[in-house]
Amino acid sequence: MKSTRVHAADRSRSSDASAFGLRRIALLEGLPDAALESLARQCTWRTCAVDQNIISRDAGDRNVYFIVSGRVRATMYSRTGRQVTFSDQIAGEFLGELAAIDGERRALDVIALEPTLVASMTPAAFAQLLREQPVVVDRVLRRLTRLLRDTSERVIELSTLGVQNRIHAELLRLAAKAGVEGNAARLHPAPKHVDIASRVSTNREQVTRELSALAKKGLLAKDGATLVVRDVERLQKMVEEVRPPA
Repeated sequence: MKSTRVHAADRSRSSDASAFGLRRIALLEGLPDAALESLARQCTWRTCAVDQNIISRDAGDRNVYFIVSGRVRATMYSRTGRQVTFSDQIAGEFLGELAAIDGERRALDVIALEPTLVASMTPAAFAQLLREQPVVVDRVLRRLTRLLRDTSERVIELSTLGVQNRIHAELLRLAAKAGVEGNAARLHPAPKHVDIASRVSTNREQVTRELSALAKKGLLAKDGATLVVRDVERLQKMVEEVRPPA
């Protein structure tokens, strides 16, 4: 699939347009315009088509990637060919910082779920950003801490919870990410059953059965292309009842 790279010689659209894109990145929120314009000039800009690899575990680069627009998925395949999905990320987020920090090989592949614009920064430029912007360091540390906590939580779930409970926990995570209003959350687009299965180490059929059961209990409902979690508090209680104490 084709991708479009925008290098220094192609930036006739002006650095301001690129800096405007970086303003959408939460990690860089509040940085002065001059700093954003300087960062934009150091980035390589790329538009990726649906299903195109943005990051490959086999690639040699260790860049950090900012998702300016679109949506991506971090995933990997086991030796038996089974796909394991780790997370979906949307515009405003960033990824690839672990390899940029420690120089080790990538742990995951990242693909575009829809047309996606990314800006990539070399490890050297990222290190300079951290030296010059203490607020960015604080945000990266908080992200790494959250990543460690999330990973620990998932390990515990996979080790101690049954399939049904793991599905409930994943729905609760998706609801929190989508935003809870009035004890309900709207997941749009509705997650595919096969994707939920990949995240909780089960199969699509088990996910389908459990979502149907939750719908019959009134916890879930479909609204066009949206999955509505109708009672987040009840779902949270179901998860907390089976989780081991912290």
